[in-house]
Amino acid sequence: MTTTPPPLAVLVKGWPRLSETFIAQELVALEQADVDFEIWSLRHPTDIKRHPLHLQLQANVRYLPEYLYQEPERVWAARAQAQALPGYAEAYRVWRADLRRDPSKNRIRRFGQACVLAAEMPDAVLGLYAHFLHTPSSVARYAAIMRALPWSFSAHAKDIWTSPDWELQEKLSSTSHGAAFGATCTGFGAKHLQDMAQGTPVDLIYHGLDLSRFPEAPQRTWRAVGDRLHLMSVGRLVEKKGFDRLIDALALLPQDLDWHFTHIGGGGLADLMQARAADAGIMDRITWRGPCDQPEVIETMRACDLFVLPSRIAADGDRDGLPNVLMEAASQRLPILSTPVSAIPEFITSGTHGLLSEDAPNLLAKALVYLAQNPTHAAEMAEAALLRLRQDFGMDPGIAQLKSRLTAMMSPA
Repeated sequence: MTTTPPPLAVLVKGWPRLSETFIAQELVALEQADVDFEIWSLRHPTDIKRHPLHLQLQANVRYLPEYLYQEPERVWAARAQAQALPGYAEAYRVWRADLRRDPSKNRIRRFGQACVLAAEMPDAVLGLYAHFLHTPSSVARYAAIMRALPWSFSAHAKDIWTSPDWELQEKLSSTSHGAAFGATCTGFGAKHLQDMAQGTPVDLIYHGLDLSRFPEAPQRTWRAVGDRLHLMSVGRLVEKKGFDRLIDALALLPQDLDWHFTHIGGGGLADLMQARAADAGIMDRITWRGPCDQPEVIETMRACDLFVLPSRIAADGDRDGLPNVLMEAASQRLPILSTPVSAIPEFITSGTHGLLSEDAPNLLAKALVYLAQNPTHAAEMAEAALLRLRQDFGMDPGIAQLKSRLTAMMSPA
């Protein structure tokens, strides 16, 4: 039985990734909405565990050469094929102009991956869609020029705030082989890209949450003042998540406050964060779970009293958008403490749906003490966040809007 090649090529940085559940959720929903696509991944998976969503996806997954030297025969054969394509000379010119401004190995790798993509994509492909506006969109753009196809993107956080302006402007230009359209998951990010756009429409499409994938929120027995406070967080141990400030805040909590903190997630700063906790004398009050799949995350949320995510702006400008874990916590009626960074206030109004504190350790500690001493208010805010999630942050409207954009992009003019 022959299968008709799909008309859409979806580019991702890596597949599957535990830290990018929002991408898996979107692609599963698009598939269920009868959008046919193949996934092209720039990197092979490094996570051992998988989310149930990854197992639901039926689309074929193909891997580009992660490093060009690892598959030289494939790369050289693809470049020979790409050179015969009508748009190769223009793609090469665009890439050379980019390389002069960004003379990096990564830029060279992007063009090699684009040659492989352009050469190996089925003839049936009518458009490309890249998750993240930096590297995946560069590969999509070069390949699209080679194949004379439209391309589009979904932008998120780091890709918006750490990409150079010249690159963003060209990818958002209707006269410089820019995207047919763009989507981003926060109003904060959408306004920034819309202000820079030179012809490319940029839509605000919240990821939302597919509540059918989650158990009903538990009817909690709220802790009493004086009971142990079980805190948790989910996030990579990287600078923008702010866990260094949280560890310092936990060390400032009053001695008579009984608490325990559980962290879920990987990340390059794991050793430094654990050493920081040990130096602060609080290591015995912290459980480091490492990467977990979504059922494990939800189980932990249902067992805890408070979700904490102290996001901040990193030194290089990287920052969160609207972290899905905040909505996941709300789905389980779990009170939230976070920071007013980027789009977090688009979901949480401080004092109504949770507390937003500046990330200074003394202020985080003050907010933690308040929530520990006011469990009734914490419970009221958790109810309000759950209601807001159900009313305003469902997934279906965004998927319908994205499907409409993708369908129009792939339709003959």
